[in-house]
Amino acid sequence: MELTIGAKAPDFVLEGSGGQKVRLSDYRGKRVVLYFYPKDMTASCTDEACQFRDAHASFSTLNTVILGVSTDPASRHDKFIAKYELPFTLLSDEDHQVSELYGVWQLKKLYGKEYMGIVRSTFLIDEEGILVKEWRKVKVKGHIDDALAFIQTHMEK
Repeated sequence: MELTIGAKAPDFVLEGSGGQKVRLSDYRGKRVVLYFYPKDMTASCTDEACQFRDAHASFSTLNTVILGVSTDPASRHDKFIAKYELPFTLLSDEDHQVSELYGVWQLKKLYGKEYMGIVRSTFLIDEEGILVKEWRKVKVKGHIDDALAFIQTHMEK
């Protein structure tokens, strides 16, 4: 399935931090920043999560929730959240089905080795569940500011 800007974002149910089941469609009426990242407790992923944490209040004032997705188990997400005081939900996609649905589960290379993993990506979903923007192969520096600016300039009436 190909993701298309302007089409309904694929719905899913994943285990969230704290053990709750989270369904994307539960957030209808709010915007959702759905970001996929490779692994809890790694340098770039921690930096990205902390930048989302620091901008959380700004996103909230724009009726936007943040959901992070990786293949880490929910128990590891709970530790990540506690260590860095993250005010948003992290979702566990251990079998990478949702990552595949969003096209972020891809062949990667590191130090000459090839492996499958999540390519850092962010999707913005509007209040009706429509995909309005995607950022693929994200570089952390400046990304959170870009996402926030997009919402402020393109989504606010």
